[in-house]
Amino acid sequence: QVQLVESGGGLVQAGGSLRLSCAASGRTASSYAMGWFRRAPGKERDSVAAISRSGKTTNYADSVKGRFTISRDNAKNTVYLQMNSLKPEDTALYYCAAQRTLPDLIPISYNSWGQGTQVTVSS
Repeated sequence: QVQLVESGGGLVQAGGSLRLSCAASGRTASSYAMGWFRRAPGKERDSVAAISRSGKTTNYADSVKGRFTISRDNAKNTVYLQMNSLKPEDTALYYCAAQRTLPDLIPISYNSWGQGTQVTVSS
C-alpha cells in the first residue's frame, strides 16, 4: 500500500499557473503508475492525466491537453501536475492516485488515493 499526499493547490486568476505535487510514502513511487483526477462541486470525478511507472508514457484528458503536464521524480517519490492557462472550469478538488499497472484514465483502475488539494480559478 502506498500513502499519497497532495499539495500546491490554491487560488489563481484565469490564465495563471499552478504546480501540484503528490508525495508518496510506504512504497517507492517507481512501483506505481500515477494519475491525477479532479472533482468539481456537484459533478462526477473527472480524469486529468496519468504517467507510467518509468515516466516515459503520459496520457491526458482532452480538456487539459496542451495546458497541463504530468511528470514524476522517482528519486523524490513525487509526481507533479503543472497547470498552465488555467480556466474557471478547472476549479475542482484535485486528487492523485496510484495503481500497479498501466497509466490509464479510468478511476476504478486506481487502488490508492490522496485526500485532495483544492484549486480555485477566478475570472
